[in-house]
Amino acid sequence: MKINWAENLRQNVHQLAESLGNLFVETFHYLALFAIGAVTAWAAVMEFLQMIEAGHIKIDDILLLFIYLELGAMVGIYFKTNHMPVRFLIYVAITALTRLLISNVSHHNPPDLGIIYLCGGILLLAFAILVVRYASSQYPSVKVGSSPHTSREALNDDKGES
Repeated sequence: MKINWAENLRQNVHQLAESLGNLFVETFHYLALFAIGAVTAWAAVMEFLQMIEAGHIKIDDILLLFIYLELGAMVGIYFKTNHMPVRFLIYVAITALTRLLISNVSHHNPPDLGIIYLCGGILLLAFAILVVRYASSQYPSVKVGSSPHTSREALNDDKGES
């Protein structure tokens, strides 16, 4: 009898600690997402204002805005789904390398092996997207304990991601 009340107390303390831990983690999660989203939006606006102030816009400036757009989309997707799509990180990397490539070429730098390295990096990242897309369509992540109907929806969501 005495052990029963101690076990109940232990379970109650464990449940309270787990609930408080989840509250703190989720609170930090949302605050961090709002901060990252706000900083990304602020940086994009400031960059856009600098472009307007300069009076001319270069292609690498436009690509930088696309990088901000992808970062904002990543924050939005992560906020809605609690999953970080790896593909978006790869898209940002491809856009950054493309921006660097265009910047190097447009500033009349003499062609060298660096351009080949940048193109190879872009090709490698494009191949990585292909691998990730194939893997997500062939081996979708399905939550344990979900019903068959939910599993089909998760499968379609993974296949339909773009």
